Amino acid sequence: MHMDTRPDSLAAALAPKSVAIIGASDNPDKVGGRPVDYLRRFGYAGNIYPVNPTRSVVQGLPCYPDVASLPEAPDLAIVAVAGAAVATTVRACAARGVRTAIILSSGFGETGEDGLQQQAELAQVAARAGMRLVGPNSQGLANFSNGAVANFSTMFTQLAPQDGPVAIVSQSGATSAALYTLLRERGVGVRYVLATGNEADTTVSELAQVVTEDPAIKLIVLYMESLQDPEVLAAAAAQARRKGIPIVMLKAGRSASGMAAAQSHTGALVNEDGVVDAFLHRHAIWRVADPASIVNVAELYLKGMRSLGRGLVVVSNSGSSCVMCADMADELGLQLGELASSTRERIKEALASFATCSNPIDLTTALLGNSGALGGVLRALGEDPAGDLYLISLPVAGAGYDLERLAEDTAAFEAATGKTVVVTATLASALAPFRRRGLVTFASERQAMLALDQASRHFALMHAAPPAAPDGEGIVLPEGAAPFLSEADSLAVATSAGLPVAAYWVCHDVDQALAAWRQLGGAVAVKACSEALPHKSEYGLVFLNANSEDAVRSAFESCRDGMATLGVPWGGVIVARMERGRREFAIGGKTDPVFGPVIMVSDGGKYIEAMPDFCLLVPPFDAAEVRTALSRLRVAPLFAGVRGEAPMDVTALCDAVVAVAAVMQRSGGEIASIDLNPVMVRSEGEGVVIVDALIERQPHAHSVSVSGSAHATKTVEEMKS
Repeated sequence: MHMDTRPDSLAAALAPKSVAIIGASDNPDKVGGRPVDYLRRFGYAGNIYPVNPTRSVVQGLPCYPDVASLPEAPDLAIVAVAGAAVATTVRACAARGVRTAIILSSGFGETGEDGLQQQAELAQVAARAGMRLVGPNSQGLANFSNGAVANFSTMFTQLAPQDGPVAIVSQSGATSAALYTLLRERGVGVRYVLATGNEADTTVSELAQVVTEDPAIKLIVLYMESLQDPEVLAAAAAQARRKGIPIVMLKAGRSASGMAAAQSHTGALVNEDGVVDAFLHRHAIWRVADPASIVNVAELYLKGMRSLGRGLVVVSNSGSSCVMCADMADELGLQLGELASSTRERIKEALASFATCSNPIDLTTALLGNSGALGGVLRALGEDPAGDLYLISLPVAGAGYDLERLAEDTAAFEAATGKTVVVTATLASALAPFRRRGLVTFASERQAMLALDQASRHFALMHAAPPAAPDGEGIVLPEGAAPFLSEADSLAVATSAGLPVAAYWVCHDVDQALAAWRQLGGAVAVKACSEALPHKSEYGLVFLNANSEDAVRSAFESCRDGMATLGVPWGGVIVARMERGRREFAIGGKTDPVFGPVIMVSDGGKYIEAMPDFCLLVPPFDAAEVRTALSRLRVAPLFAGVRGEAPMDVTALCDAVVAVAAVMQRSGGEIASIDLNPVMVRSEGEGVVIVDALIERQPHAHSVSVSGSAHATKTVEEMKS
């Protein structure tokens, strides 16, 4: 991405005063002809300039032989030529003063190294002229509020556009069209369909930032295969959050094969998926698995939520639906609200004596003979604080049911209470009266429950106050050129940051080691200490449970002699108190080259690699967020204690994770990674203790480690090991 010397260029590309189509065709079904047709068909009021040296008229418009002969420098140019003509055209646009050029042509970064080089050259030409590029390999941009449809998707003729409150911004043109289609088939209006292609310059993040400025936008849908400018996306998310605009993202490339496919598709770098998840959560961007998950909840997003709780009340005329909804609520973590006794009495008055008055509320056949029964139940529920989300399920709602009355009463309840209400029915005709009154409807209870779950979680995440960055002075590492700090220096940094480190001494002779053992008063660990020896146990230079003069002496001498044999610099020997805890955990951090500091906390012990159980967080975050993340670990049920055990000190573990994040943030990027393993978690109130620490410097001109392998910044997989 290049620095934009014209900050309003991308905004102007969505509302251009003039558009040139280079490679314009008289055939509206060709790539070069479709944008001309669309601009005219969808009411674009600006100047349209077809450019084609072989024609004088294109689709009834005067055609120009080249960009230089245009009567003005267009705000937007659509490049619909192939091969070497693309580079020539981009240079001509740059020379003419075009503000933004969309390159529809493919055959660049997605094809390999040569294509990437050509793509980079196009971006350089544009950057020197202050011109923005969209693409190459882009399907184009479309703004249906003003008819500026500089796009060649066939879907705009298959499914008529309707301006609306949704913006779609996608790296993939096909996916942008698919999302448009699904939303339009659902009856949702879409204002923007923007496809960035290979992103030689303009990114999804930048266009997301532009569309947040549009006051008509109420939902932003993103598709990405890679994320190269997280700081821009974070700024867009912050702006959207302030305006109450949800951002939902479909991020492809979760699996190894998916990442490989993404590379071949756009020629872009891909990101570690767990880090992407943590980043999106940090910025309240909701990640979904497929387009259907976006479309299913879109109308609920657009309706908004005034109540952010997750208490669910189900009202149905089917007992089986009540049971199935209760099961689904338990599966999704939605709480069936406990109704007050006074509410249940009022419900009983509104229904037949054999109806169920507790939540879920089974209306039975009462609606057939009493079309006001639903309204009576809803009025009874209106003042009960147990409900935030209401599901009205009418699987049986054919002849004999006064659907207009039911819909009127439901809409009145929603308007009066401000609660979130959804309605389900198997017949589309049964839902029609509810939809006419602006209620959100679904064809099945499961679709409705999934939408309620997602929207309630997402809006709560958006409304949560983002934690502040940590206070305190910067962390300064000891001077040195080695990739890693010694364990002693790593422990000293951890101690200075307030982390609870096991008591230790650094000893340079046997007498010091024996004095340390006596001072610590019990079994000790004896470990070689050198900045050139980050993994001591691999060389047999860690001795545990030494608890006699002979054992301590022997361990010290073995460390000293082993380090001499390896030829590593002497840093002494660490003598540390042997610590015990309820369970071992590991806390790690790394500076991701794209996302910055990322923190990992995982179950520990010798099976950590065979059965990884970890969570990732992107700072800043607080202890409450860490606790929520820890609750998703497989070992989480052990925290409360099992079969008479005392609870573990999860509070202390959370505090330690927050402190590690602060170390990473305060280091000014000088720490490449930090590894605290094991971290012994004790019983509640007894804290945690860090037994071992290893800090890695950010690589500059580091030497090769003792094992002979070149240094590389840790991946998440390495953080877990």
